[in-house]
Amino acid sequence: MNIKFRSATLTDLPTIMQIENTGFSKQEAATESAMQNRIQMISDSFIVACNHENLPLGYVVGPVINERHLTDNLFQQTTKNPTIGGYQSILSLAVAPQWQNLGIASQLLTELKQISLKNKRQGITLTCLHRLIPYYEKNGYQVDGKSSSQHAGEIWYDMVLELPN
Repeated sequence: MNIKFRSATLTDLPTIMQIENTGFSKQEAATESAMQNRIQMISDSFIVACNHENLPLGYVVGPVINERHLTDNLFQQTTKNPTIGGYQSILSLAVAPQWQNLGIASQLLTELKQISLKNKRQGITLTCLHRLIPYYEKNGYQVDGKSSSQHAGEIWYDMVLELPN
């Protein structure tokens, strides 16, 4: 399958919201207004995987932050990314159910890594549920321990992919 990667646009928003709401619980999922804001503010780190018809199959998104680990306020407010440096965060990585288990999520992580290397980011940081730790470890991320995040009332784990300087 030929997958293309591009920045998200506002025309993608309905499809992105469908994917977000099937990939996350109601408490975990981003709101439509939060996703719209992310598209408008951080399109340089809002990557969509598309099929040959340019339709979104999945996406990865997150702002660049100065801290090594995510904080809960990132789920509510988005600011523009600095041009160089910082940690690329991941707030959402999701693929439409019918396109799962085809390696698209790993390809999105690889694409985000390439962008992060180009922009001299220190690393890529995320929080995940315990059951997803092996998936991210397979993609090169290391567990930094339990997260202080209270997002959606879940227990989260901080994971980081170190990038060379």
